[in-house]
Amino acid sequence: MEDPEGTTDFFRALGKQIKLLRERSGLTQKELGEKVGYTEALIGSVERGRRTPQPEFLDSADKLLDAGGLLSVAKDDVTRAKAKARVRHPAWFRDFAGLEAEAVEIHNYSTLDIPGLLQTEARARALYGMRQPLQAEDVIEQRVAARMARQEILTCWPRAMFSWVIDESVLMRPLGGWDVHRGQLRNLLTVGQMRGMSIQVMPLDRTEHAGTGGSFILLTPKGRAQVGYVEGQQTGRLVTDMEDVRILAARYGTLRAQALAPQESLTLIEKMLGER
Repeated sequence: MEDPEGTTDFFRALGKQIKLLRERSGLTQKELGEKVGYTEALIGSVERGRRTPQPEFLDSADKLLDAGGLLSVAKDDVTRAKAKARVRHPAWFRDFAGLEAEAVEIHNYSTLDIPGLLQTEARARALYGMRQPLQAEDVIEQRVAARMARQEILTCWPRAMFSWVIDESVLMRPLGGWDVHRGQLRNLLTVGQMRGMSIQVMPLDRTEHAGTGGSFILLTPKGRAQVGYVEGQQTGRLVTDMEDVRILAARYGTLRAQALAPQESLTLIEKMLGER
């Protein structure tokens, strides 16, 4: 798979410029992140070209780092590069990825793995690395970059409404090793404490469970009706029939009621981290 018109190289070059300007200003990644509303990990991903900087970030960083317009002027190029980069997704996933990028609401029930929007870079790389049949290293890197780019919607404004219900078994499975898993759990805590983000855990001891049919996503694109999305074994399907979407929405509502409350869920994740 080819990198569409060098978008990966463009984001890496832009990230190196940001890093150079930050270091010249004597700021750490954490300090810059605090000033622009990004986490330290997110600044690191931007500097490595793994995450696409938002226009607001480029404007703020340009002023803070005294870049003289060097970063702000890149906004149009970033927008064009983002559009081209979408082709890095598998063909069967691209329709959903396009809708996700413009969504005003996203609700996700996951029974097998951490949802893609919540995965750390290390977790995503481990998952792609263990897939069968094995993928080439360049394909893995492009898939990881594409997954990280999707997470831009967690930080841009106006921000969509997000909620996730994750089966407890997912949080007990240390895919990629314990170091990767601890980093993943810490990321869930970080996201779960952000405004507009709700993470709930479906505990293993529940005697009733509305999600035994498998994982699914409910997504509302701006100005359009809600749709569903189901995925498995390298294929994905958009659910657009109104009655089918209604059933998924009702099922998701029941799942949220059956799961632990958001704060209880974060407390459970903290406990899991403390036990390792």
